[in-house]
Amino acid sequence: MREEVCLFLIQSVVDLEEDLIVVFQNGDPILINKAFKKFFVVSSVEEYKNEFGSFVNSFVPHPSYFHAEKITKSENWFDAISKLPEIERVVSMMTPNYEPHAFSVNVEKIDEYVIGVFTNITQTLIKRIMIENNTSIDKQSGAYSKNYFLHMLTSYQDAVVFNKKTVSAILIKTEKTEENNLVELVNYFKSKIRQDDMLIRWSNGSFLLISLVDTQVNAKKMVEKLYRDDCTFSLITQKENESIKELIKRVEG
Repeated sequence: MREEVCLFLIQSVVDLEEDLIVVFQNGDPILINKAFKKFFVVSSVEEYKNEFGSFVNSFVPHPSYFHAEKITKSENWFDAISKLPEIERVVSMMTPNYEPHAFSVNVEKIDEYVIGVFTNITQTLIKRIMIENNTSIDKQSGAYSKNYFLHMLTSYQDAVVFNKKTVSAILIKTEKTEENNLVELVNYFKSKIRQDDMLIRWSNGSFLLISLVDTQVNAKKMVEKLYRDDCTFSLITQKENESIKELIKRVEG
């Protein structure tokens, strides 16, 4: 009875966390939190075990991440991963819709119990990889590349919600597409915008300026600030409950 009360209390606490959390007893999962259930689309730890079997089956066997093949026969996965440097304690797990995510792993052992905490670092890794590969910047113009922005949409959406702002998208078109003209345009626009605004090379003859704004009035003021005779400007502001992906579709439509 006392153990059931303890598990109930633990369940109540871990359900408040955004990280995926699993409690093991003698290597067997006995408790998972709401975030874990949502990721794997299961309603209970029993359903998870029936659907996925051994816990390490959920680790994608990718050479860049920790997985079953990196565990010796005499080890549990949590002992094996604990021996690695912190930067290497990363696993890849996939949703039922086959969407891969990367997680940093922290494990805590208490007698026969182990608490596993999985923090989603997918967006952080994407950003780091793209910067390392120099794919964050469009080489012709010096603005951000379109691919980089599209990969960072989730993180940007999180920033919008956290700051309680809306997104302003200004589509800027020019007929001067020679490299020296593009560089001059980008330098001009960068001198007018804020550090946290994103100027993106959207197509051969267009740029997209993404900003967080408080009001439509402030968005219009930005257009006035950027104005040049050799460019055309179209302002598209995020509607209530509209995602950035939906906003982008309107920009491209």
